[in-house]
Amino acid sequence: MNNDVKRIVLTGGPCAGKTTALVKVIEHFSSLGYKVFTIPEVPTLFSQAGMNYLTENKDLFYEGEKATLEIQMALEDKFMKMAQQCTQPTIVVCDRGTMDISAYMTPEMWEDITNALGTSTSQLRDTRYDAVLHLVSAADGAEQFYTTSNNAQRYEKMDEEGLKQARLLDKKVINAWTGHSHLRVINNHEDFENKLNRVIKEISFVLGLPQPIEEERKYIVEVTGELPECIKSEITQTYLVAEPGCEVRLRRRGWEGKFVNVHTTKTRVSDKEWLQTERQISNNLYKSMLQQADPYRQTIKKTRNSFIWKGQYFELDMFDAPVKGLMILETKGIASDESVKFPPFIRVIEDITGNKKYYNYNIALKK
Repeated sequence: MNNDVKRIVLTGGPCAGKTTALVKVIEHFSSLGYKVFTIPEVPTLFSQAGMNYLTENKDLFYEGEKATLEIQMALEDKFMKMAQQCTQPTIVVCDRGTMDISAYMTPEMWEDITNALGTSTSQLRDTRYDAVLHLVSAADGAEQFYTTSNNAQRYEKMDEEGLKQARLLDKKVINAWTGHSHLRVINNHEDFENKLNRVIKEISFVLGLPQPIEEERKYIVEVTGELPECIKSEITQTYLVAEPGCEVRLRRRGWEGKFVNVHTTKTRVSDKEWLQTERQISNNLYKSMLQQADPYRQTIKKTRNSFIWKGQYFELDMFDAPVKGLMILETKGIASDESVKFPPFIRVIEDITGNKKYYNYNIALKK
């Protein structure tokens, strides 16, 4: 039995390139010897069968959404069982996942439906999937490529109001998945091929394939205006005693009173490649592993503000310890040949990309 099957969600706002990305994923990983199962987008199946998600009949809407979640879970579970019988390495890629469904209803209705099905947000979001890759809608930063012609079930239009709705839906879907330990937001790159390559790279990372050493761009900044609507989380990062050439850390991320703990090991396998593995761990194991904390490093505490600006994804870390007041802006998934679209409320003080002094591992070092 193959127990190491990875389950990955490809999600995103309207017109994000998911369909094209799925084809590329199947081709790329099949050529590497993987068996790739893909779960179709269940709401589209329901729409094609006659379900109208814009109905004003509240009872019909409730039963339709409940059935959508039920079938989504059943399809995923059945394909996982099939995948576990495969003799070659196997991945299950879901065209949207369970939490996408929550973005289209009130939190109260979502809680009613999950309770009725004997599950919860925490079970569906935090432990069900190995990775969630969110492709940003073309409506945010690549408007010239936004179209509704390739999906007859799409309710958003191509006018300015439609673009606004698509951006709003994009953010709702990201919010629904926020808290997953391996949520990655894939920007609208200046070259669509780069966007697709980032999807391949992120899945390769989850599969434990060695990755080229690349630096996300980092800047020391000042905030000069009001931040846009962003996802705010509190991060506590502790480095553990490790072998030479290996970095091991515990990260606890909290938001809205909920916490997720992740254990990460990063090993350099050559001058140009590194291997990183991460796994979610329980609160008890987290507390137990804190006893292995590196005595030469301090705990990092920071507030992370994650937001999209002009179709690019940023993380703004505001440090509380050990360096209070330090602010580092990091780009996420912007291609090396792509220009950064800095927001007007950010003033860049220094480009610190590749500057080892500002690696978290070194910031933590006791002076």
